[in-house]
Amino acid sequence: QVHLVESGGGLVQAGGSLRLACAASGLPRNSYAVGWSRQAPGKEREFVAAISWAGATIEYAASVKGRFTISRDNAKNTVYLQMSSLNPEDTAVYSCAAGVGVRFLRRLEEYDYWGQGTQVTVSS
Repeated sequence: QVHLVESGGGLVQAGGSLRLACAASGLPRNSYAVGWSRQAPGKEREFVAAISWAGATIEYAASVKGRFTISRDNAKNTVYLQMSSLNPEDTAVYSCAAGVGVRFLRRLEEYDYWGQGTQVTVSS
């Protein structure tokens, strides 16, 4: 059984940083891509960042490029999202998702497994 568990969310002031983690279990190592997305109240879910299974391919949404960094430690089956220069518009529930055979990292529909999400709140 596959499980994805996010951690690291919380309340931070504008300009601050947070590091989210997505711990996966039940998936073969070195086989799955991981994507992060977010959903703010009253808004649609949007793609944030994604990384291929080997880390060779990384994608970012334009709104976070240069501020967020995605990385993975396959030995720990964990993917990280380092978020810096946070602003109130980054407030949302952040979720990670995993998929085997993902062709287009930005397409959330391609991911098969999802975590419950972690709240990130940025105060002004």
